[in-house]
Amino acid sequence: MRRAASCSCGQLSIIADGEPVKISVCHCRACQRRTGSAFGVAVFFQANQMETSGASNSYVRSGDSGRSIDFRFCPVCGSTVFWMPEFRKGLVAVALGCFADPSSLAPTQSVYGESRLGWYRSISVRQRRVGSGASFSRRFPRAAP
Repeated sequence: MRRAASCSCGQLSIIADGEPVKISVCHCRACQRRTGSAFGVAVFFQANQMETSGASNSYVRSGDSGRSIDFRFCPVCGSTVFWMPEFRKGLVAVALGCFADPSSLAPTQSVYGESRLGWYRSISVRQRRVGSGASFSRRFPRAAP
């Protein structure tokens, strides 16, 4: 199966052939910071399953293992699209939310549960449909061009 993923503006894209090796929900603090969310979700493929197009910038940091992770993000919109962890040679992780159809990719594991946010453990919220966003535009004015 071929799966397409891209950044927010579409400049940086990936085509992945075949099934992922694993799909991991990560609750570590670094993934929380990287995503601006409660966790990150990585879809791992063998490097030879991937084809990328478009320009990317690189940010390298040390993971909790002490080994480096090379994050690739779009220089236009800033979306982190994929990364290559040194501790998983030959694997490339793609951010779940970048896929055209993320609903077909269910997690197979969860890691760093000790960093999971307390409210996430027992989250129970009412689902609500978001309309045109008019209420947000009144509270949060648009940024200046």
